[in-house]
Amino acid sequence: MDSEAGLYTIGQLARRAGVPARTVRFWSDSGVLPPVDRSGGGYRRYDATAVARLELILTLRDLGLGLEAVRALLDRQVTLAELAATHVKALDAQLRTLRVRRAVLDTVARRGSSTEEMTLMNRLAKLSAQQRQRIIDDFVGTAFDGATDPDAAVVAGWMRELPAEPTAEQLDAWLDLAELVADQGFQGRIRTMVRSGTGDDLNFGLTIRPLVLTHAGGAVERGVTPDSVEGRAALDRIVPADLPAGEAAALVTWLELVADPRVERYWQLLAALNGTDAGPPAVPAFTWLLAAMRAHRHPGGST
Repeated sequence: MDSEAGLYTIGQLARRAGVPARTVRFWSDSGVLPPVDRSGGGYRRYDATAVARLELILTLRDLGLGLEAVRALLDRQVTLAELAATHVKALDAQLRTLRVRRAVLDTVARRGSSTEEMTLMNRLAKLSAQQRQRIIDDFVGTAFDGATDPDAAVVAGWMRELPAEPTAEQLDAWLDLAELVADQGFQGRIRTMVRSGTGDDLNFGLTIRPLVLTHAGGAVERGVTPDSVEGRAALDRIVPADLPAGEAAALVTWLELVADPRVERYWQLLAALNGTDAGPPAVPAFTWLLAAMRAHRHPGGST
């Protein structure tokens, strides 16, 4: 240290901070640790403010921040609080990716069948865990953006996180889910469900589902056509005969969404991730009900 000027050379500053001189030189060359002046021999010199600045840089680097983030903070383009909040989100994404990677490796290690292991590894090779997690994160962010229904937040949580120690079935479900939500047509369908409030209306869905499976499902098994007299009788057991036309039209719109095999597969995969029973397949019964509604109740249909 230059005792008269109170300045440090790169070597002196490095020793004071406990880092290699090349580290100080890198940050100085990067422009985030500018020297105060230069000695007569052309050596860069730094003051006490540079010491504090270097300590802050090293702390930010220890937290994982990159050069541009450090530069933005030191140039006061962002506040420390803003930078910390952004970094927390980035770390959360990294943690999710690491949990997925751990779950995948743990499942591979626990599987006894070499055939099963090879099948799983082939699937993983097509898409990295980080890419797959990004697909699901993007889907959740787009599909559930602005959703106020608390059920939507629960569903989004099921999608984002694998259990800490997933079963082989849960891992397979998560892999299948990542492939399903990459379908842009399916993305639009779920977004429509969320925006309309019908896709997450679990109370309505849980109420009507048993009736649909019993009566519409029974009609499917017996070969009853939706537009027949017997079909209308089955419909009346599910949907009140005096349902107003506006509500009938809304029900048809809802059925058009849920009678999609991709939507049913979506709920089956979420049930697997959540460790619950998805129940028997319902698409054939809901498809039959949709046809019956169009034949007997939908505005413009037969009455």
